[in-house]
Parts: sequence; C-alpha cells; structure tokens
Amino acid sequence: MHWPERATKRLANLGLTVLLGALGARASDAAPQKADSILILKKDHVMELFSRGEVIRTYKIALGRGGLEPKQREGDDRTPEGHYTIDSRNSASRFYKALHISYPSAEDRKRAAKQGMAPGGAIMIHGLPNGMAWLGATQRLYDWTAGCVAVTDSEMDEMWNLVPLGTPVEIRP
Repeated sequence: MHWPERATKRLANLGLTVLLGALGARASDAAPQKADSILILKKDHVMELFSRGEVIRTYKIALGRGGLEPKQREGDDRTPEGHYTIDSRNSASRFYKALHISYPSAEDRKRAAKQGMAPGGAIMIHGLPNGMAWLGATQRLYDWTAGCVAVTDSEMDEMWNLVPLGTPVEIRP
C-alpha cells in the first residue's frame, strides 16, 4: 500500500506533536527549581522565593505582633530587618516545621549591646502552631508571631522542599 505524500506528512507531524507533548509533560513533572534567595517585604506581608533572579513562589505572611518596626531587642515581638541566611531546619518544632533565620547578625548584636539589651533570637519561617492547621490562610488576618514569619502548613511543606540550608534571606521594611 502506498501512502499519499500529504497523509505521510500529516502522520509525521502528528507523531512529532505527540512526542513533543510527552517531553513537555515530563519537563513539567520534573522537580521544581530550588530557591536560591528569599525576599520578605514586611509592609506588604509578602515573601518571595527566587531562583536565578526569577520569582518562583509568592506567599502572603503573618509577622511579629510587635508592629512593623525592626526588631531591637529580645521580647519586643518584632520581625527583624536585614540580611540573613537559613541556617537550620526543625521538623519537630512546636510549630509545623520551621526554617531558622540566622538572626541576630553581628550588626544586630552590636546595636543591642549599645542599648544594653539582648538582641533576641529564634527567628524562624514556620507553619502554624501544632494542632492548629485548621486555621489555614486565616492566620494571615493579623500579625501574631513573636517576631517570626508564618505561613500555612501546606505552604511550609512546599518551602521545606524548595529552600535549602544556606539560602540568603533579605527582610525589608
């Protein structure tokens, strides 16, 4: 049987389309890019994860209940501002998973010492308090943490897989 040239071309194009579609599906099924930096915009209550200069995820967040001013001392319930890194992970936190931010920096310690105060610490990006996952996105309606950055538990699961140790974190006003 001899196929007309037109039918052969159509069949070849169909095969190519199916092949490219399958390759595209595999590419989209691949593991997501890891974040190589995090930007937190306090005033906007937004956290962005970046990979190679491109935003790969955006989250609405809750912050410290002490207001939007920068953290000054231990116990002020404010979220710090500056440049830090993710320096540890805690899957057994009293919150649903936590990524520790390297606050206080040398500059933060120096400023607090000048004021005769301790700078505080234990600043994390974390999920909801254990057993409170049902709050979901409503947790963002007001700032409730002791200076940390809070997301939902499902968002924390996503971040847990995207954010490696050593990831730089910039926290802006």
